[in-house]
Amino acid sequence: MKRPIYLDYAATTPVDPQVAERMMECLTFDGTFGNPASRSHAYGWQAEEKVEYAREQVANLIKADPREIVWTSGATESDNLALKGVAQFYASKGKHIITSKIEHKAILDTCRELESEGFEITYLEPLPQTGLITPEMVQAAIRPDTILVSLMMVNNEIGTVTDVAAIGEITRANKIFFHVDAAQAAGKVEIDLSTLKVDLMSFSAHKIYGPKGIGALFVRRSPRVRLKAQMHGGGHERGMRSGTLPTHQIVGMGEAFELAGKNLTAEQTRLRVLRDKLWNGLQDLEQVFLNGHPTQNVANYLNVSFNFVEGESLMMSLKDAAVSSGSACTSATLEPSYVLRALGLSDELAHSSIRFSFGKYTTEEDIDHVLSVTRAAVDKLRELSPLWDMYKEGIDLSTVEWAEH
Repeated sequence: MKRPIYLDYAATTPVDPQVAERMMECLTFDGTFGNPASRSHAYGWQAEEKVEYAREQVANLIKADPREIVWTSGATESDNLALKGVAQFYASKGKHIITSKIEHKAILDTCRELESEGFEITYLEPLPQTGLITPEMVQAAIRPDTILVSLMMVNNEIGTVTDVAAIGEITRANKIFFHVDAAQAAGKVEIDLSTLKVDLMSFSAHKIYGPKGIGALFVRRSPRVRLKAQMHGGGHERGMRSGTLPTHQIVGMGEAFELAGKNLTAEQTRLRVLRDKLWNGLQDLEQVFLNGHPTQNVANYLNVSFNFVEGESLMMSLKDAAVSSGSACTSATLEPSYVLRALGLSDELAHSSIRFSFGKYTTEEDIDHVLSVTRAAVDKLRELSPLWDMYKEGIDLSTVEWAEH
C-alpha cells in the first residue's frame, strides 16, 4: 500500500534513524541499560554518563548551562511544571499571570487550573490575521501583582514567531518571570539563552526527530528561578522532577537536538522554497487566505483557509496527503480551531482551514502533487456548494436570512 504524503510534521516527526540507533544502544543487556541513579556500580555510572552527555547536547543547541536542563516526559509536563511550579512557589508575591489566547492547550488548561487555585490570568488577544503578540500588549497588561508571563515562541497552528527577546527585556525590568513554550521552535529558529532574558523554556523531542514521551524544561540558575515540584518521589533532577530517568529516550532527545543544530539554517532555507511554492500555487484560487504572519514565521507551516469549502471534507478529499485542520491535540473535536477564532476568523473560515506542515522528508515532488490534488479538490467541492453559487452570483452571504426548518 502506498502511504500518503506526510505533511503533518507539526503534529509529530519520525525518529531520525541515527537517533533510533543511539537509543537502541541503551535498551538490552548488552547495552547501557542501568539505572542512571544507581551510584554503586558501573551499570549506573555508564547510564548516568550518557544522560549527562545528552543534557549537554540539549544545552548546546539553546546555549544554556547543562545544569539548567530538567528532563520531563514532554512539553506538556514542562509547561505544567513551569506554570504551577512558579505560581505555587511565588504565590505570596502575587497572583497574576499573563498569557495569550493562542497558546497550546497545555498552557491554557494549566492556567484554568491555576484560576481554580485563586490565580488571576490575563489572556492577551493576538493581532488579527497575523496572530502576533506584541511587547506593547505585554507591557500594558502588567500589574504590581504580576509574577509570570507565559508565551510560545512559535505558534503550533500558524507558525508565527513571537519576539521573545523584546518581551524578555520588559519582564526582566519588571522582575517578572518569563516562561516560553519552545516545543515548535527548537531546531527551527536560533535560540540563545545566554542573551535572551527568558527564565523558563519548554522543549519536546518528538517535534524535532526525536522520540515521543521525553522533553525538557530549562530553568535559569542566574537570576535564580525556584519551582515547587509537581512530581514527588526519589528527588531526581535536583528535586524538581522525580522518577527514574529513561536513558534511551534521553539519549534520543540529545542526539536529535545535536542533529537539529547542524541542519538548522540549511533546512529552513530548503523548506522556505517549498512553502512558498505551495502558497504561490494556491493563491490564484479565489477566496484563499493565509493565516499567520506573512514574514515573521518559520518555514515549516502553511495554514490556509479555503472559503466555501468545509475543512473536514477537503481533508477527506486529499486522501494521499496527511494534513490537519488544526493542532493534533484538539483535532478530535469538530469545534473550529480556537487559535484561528482568536485571529478574528469567522466560524466558516476557521472551519475551512488546512494546516500543511513540512519537514526533513518533504520533497518538491510532494509539493507539486499536493498542489494539484488540493486545487482539484477545492474546485470540485465548490462546484457542489450552493453557497459558492450564491457568492459567485454576488450575493453577500452575511446578509442572508436563513429560514428555520
